Amino acid sequence: MRSDAQRNRERILEVALVELTRASDAPLSAIAKKAGVGQGTFYRNFPNREALVLEVYRYEVQQVCDAACQLLRTRAPDQALREWMDRLVRYAMAKAGLADAIRRATSALVSLSGVGHGPLTEAVAHLLRANEEAGTIRPGVTPDDFLLAIAGLWQIDPHGDWQTRAGRLMDLVMDGLRAGAPGR
Repeated sequence: MRSDAQRNRERILEVALVELTRASDAPLSAIAKKAGVGQGTFYRNFPNREALVLEVYRYEVQQVCDAACQLLRTRAPDQALREWMDRLVRYAMAKAGLADAIRRATSALVSLSGVGHGPLTEAVAHLLRANEEAGTIRPGVTPDDFLLAIAGLWQIDPHGDWQTRAGRLMDLVMDGLRAGAPGR
């Protein structure tokens, strides 16, 4: 894909995330206009609402997953993990806002698990491995353990004081991961 076409696509996805989170039935023409692209460019990338919604979901999952490696390149493993957890919180709150749009765009025959769970599990595994090697978390924590530990995140009301509650929850999880770490 040409770089200008890639930028257009990413701009559409960024605008669509905001607009679909705000209103699941946001007009596609309004999304195209706010992204600064014409209808032809928009529909060339996303032929229908369902394609757009599923790609917004996939795109957002990929952004969260990519953040794991980016953070590990520039921060200590435990700091990278905690900052990544904050990124995951923002993703969870956006996903909660997208829930209506996702429900409308998918049927019982479409599974989102392959879109999100596999890449997310890989990102968690990478972060946990780096922390275990650095001695900053207890040994033997699996991605499934971590995902179960943060499961309460998905119960937080995205329309309430989610930042305070999620921050406190992620701090508790991080404290639990650090307990028994050999480097402490």
